[in-house]
Amino acid sequence: MKLHYSPTSPYVRKVMIVALESGQAGRIEKTAANMTDPSAAYAKDNPLAKVPALVTDDGLALFDSPVICEYLDAQHGGAKLFPPPGPARWKALRFQALADGLLDAALLRRYESQRPQNLQSQEWADRQKQKMTRALDTLEAEAGALEGPLTIGSITVGCALGYLDLRFAAERWRQGRPRLAAWYEKTAQRKSFLETVPRDPA
Repeated sequence: MKLHYSPTSPYVRKVMIVALESGQAGRIEKTAANMTDPSAAYAKDNPLAKVPALVTDDGLALFDSPVICEYLDAQHGGAKLFPPPGPARWKALRFQALADGLLDAALLRRYESQRPQNLQSQEWADRQKQKMTRALDTLEAEAGALEGPLTIGSITVGCALGYLDLRFAAERWRQGRPRLAAWYEKTAQRKSFLETVPRDPA
């Protein structure tokens, strides 16, 4: 399998954690995507020109991270990260959606901050920050439900919080959220999380 990736993408990190947890990381060939060139090779596998995009061994191009993660989870015989139909599955998918939404808002804020100063909208950026705050407060209130076996929901929450440490450390998301912070500190010590900590290229 071939994975188009960016080293700091939290969505790519989510895919790689699933691959590591399911014992499939060795099957994946990572190819760095040129995110500034929408005509680059990875855009042929994902017409949206986004990462991650996975090309399976039989040539099927899959995107984006929820689809790729579910595909990988279906390819192994171990404990599943996507629970079977029932309450546990809906809980995991809900956490995935909440954490993906948190990431979407964080990334939009970052992209806005990189636009020319005269084109930036503080009001629009503030709306994204409000979404982030509401998502974090919900995660704090429901932190107890993150305990237990790892799922796609808890993986995505962990990736979202790790991205905030990378790009929004000054906002101190842990402040006032002790239960979420305690859960994350424990989860971040898993081997799959330690091996995928996002870092800016040297």
